[in-house]
Amino acid sequence: MAKILLLLASLSGFTGVGLGAFAAHGLRNRLPDNLLTAFQTGVQYQLWHTAALIGVALLLLRSPDNTLLKAAGVLFALGILLFSGSLYTLALSGLGKLGMVTPIGGVLFLIAWICFGAGAWRLS
Repeated sequence: MAKILLLLASLSGFTGVGLGAFAAHGLRNRLPDNLLTAFQTGVQYQLWHTAALIGVALLLLRSPDNTLLKAAGVLFALGILLFSGSLYTLALSGLGKLGMVTPIGGVLFLIAWICFGAGAWRLS
């Protein structure tokens, strides 16, 4: 599981940096400020939670049977996909209904942090 999370973190970090550069250089004069801000928020949350994925994976190397840490990793990955992904799609497509998906990703992040803390607490 740790290896999979590290690979996901690698992919997420790569795409997060690429999308951040795309926003800064390719979208700055093409999107209204509110949509550019939404896109940039997606990038920020993606990169912060990529770091969290790395932390979870490293802890799983120490404690591979820790189900709370495994849950945290899965929830962080799903949160990135739903939260950041919906903001990217919203900003680029203008489909306002996608805004309903963003809070689901945010809730997954919150649950992931709870699992992370509880899983870390259980470490010997």
